[in-house]
Amino acid sequence: MHIPTTSLIIWTVTAVATCGVIFRPWRVPEYAWALGAAALLTVTGLLPWNAAVAAVAEGADVYLFLIGMMVLAELARQEGLFDWLAAYAVKHAKGSGQRLFDLVFLVGTLVTVFLSNDATAVVLTPAVYAACKAARANPLPYLFVCAFVANAASFVLPISNPANLVVFGDHMPSLAAWLRQFTLPSLAAIGVTYMVLRLAHRRQIAPPLAAVADQRPLSDGGRLCAIGVGVTGSVLLVTSAMNGPLGLTTFCAGAATLAIIRLRQRRSPLPILRHVSWGVLPLVAGLFVLVEAVAQTGVIRLAADALEAFARTSPGEASWLAGGAAAVLSNLANNLPIGLVAGSLGQMADLPTQTRAALLIGVDLGPNLSVTGSLATMLWLVALRREGEDVSALTFLRLGILVMPPALLAALWLL
Repeated sequence: MHIPTTSLIIWTVTAVATCGVIFRPWRVPEYAWALGAAALLTVTGLLPWNAAVAAVAEGADVYLFLIGMMVLAELARQEGLFDWLAAYAVKHAKGSGQRLFDLVFLVGTLVTVFLSNDATAVVLTPAVYAACKAARANPLPYLFVCAFVANAASFVLPISNPANLVVFGDHMPSLAAWLRQFTLPSLAAIGVTYMVLRLAHRRQIAPPLAAVADQRPLSDGGRLCAIGVGVTGSVLLVTSAMNGPLGLTTFCAGAATLAIIRLRQRRSPLPILRHVSWGVLPLVAGLFVLVEAVAQTGVIRLAADALEAFARTSPGEASWLAGGAAAVLSNLANNLPIGLVAGSLGQMADLPTQTRAALLIGVDLGPNLSVTGSLATMLWLVALRREGEDVSALTFLRLGILVMPPALLAALWLL
C-alpha cells in the first residue's frame, strides 16, 4: 500500500511533538512542542490556514472552561482553602493513618468532581503533603491518592475533566443522560481504585500519626471562595441539565468569584492571574491543530469507519475494544490528543451511545497506568518535585498496573 509523503511527514511531526509534550526534553515547555509543530505544518502548507484556524476555534468552549477552573483553583489555593481542607482531614483523622487515608480520598474525590482533576493534582497535592509532614506521616500513600483519584473520579460529572468537553464537544449529553450513563461506572472506578490503593498501602498507613496543633479557622477569603466553588458547581449542574455551554458558564463563574473576593478585600486580582498556568491554553490549541492535520491524512476516518462497522455487528465487543484501546493509547501518547481523536471519531462515525461512553472512560481512567498518561498526573509529578519528593515512572507503573486494569474493567462492565 502506497502512503503519501505528506501523510508520513504529518505523522512524524505529530509523533515528535507528542513525545515533546510528554517528556519535555531540554525542559522546553509542553505548549512549545505542540504550538511549534502546529505552526510548522501550517507554514509549510501541509495543513491549510483555514483548517488550522477552524481547529483552534473549535476549542473555544474548552479554553473558557480551563480558564474558569484554573482561576477558581488558584484563588482557592491562595486563600488557603486547600490547606484548610487538608488540615481538617488530619484533625479528624484523630491519630489514625487509615482514617486520614480515607479522608484524603474523600476530599480528593470531591475536589475532582466539582473543580476538575487538574485542581486535585496541582493544588490539593501540596496541601496534602504539608499536612502529612505536620502529622509526621509518610506522605507518599496520601500523595498517590491525589494522583489516582484525579483520574478515577474524572467522569462523575461533565465538569470533572476538561477531556470530557474534548471528547463530546458540541454533542455533550444532558446532565440526566450523563448521570444515567456514567454514575455506576464512576462509582465502580472510584470504589475499585480506593480498595486497591488501601490494600497496597496498608502497611505504610498503619503507624499512628503525631499530634498536630489546633487547626486555624478558615479566613474570610477562604470562606467566600468555598461559597464561590459551591455556587459554581451548582450553576454548572443546572447548565449541564439544560444542555447549556459549560465553558462560558465556568469562565463567568470563575471571573465573578474572583471579582467579588478581590473587591471585598480591596486587592488586585493580578497575583491570582499571574500564577494561573496559562501555558495549558496554547498546549490544547496546538493539539487541536495537530489532530486536525492527522485527520486530513484520512487515518482517523479509516478508524472511525472500522469502529462504526464493528459496533454495528458487535456493539458490546466494540465498547470493550474502544475503551481498552483509548486507555492503552492514552498512556502511549497522553490522553489529551487521544481525547481529541476520540472526539473526532464520534463526529465522523455514527457510534452507539455505549461505544462513545466507553471511549470517554478509556480516555479518563486509562491514564492511571502511567505517570505520562494524563496532563493531571504529569502536573502532579511536578507538584511533588517542588516539595522535594520524586516518584519514578517505574514506581508509578508498578502501582498503576494494580489499580487501573480492574477499575477500567469494572467501569466498562457496568456500562
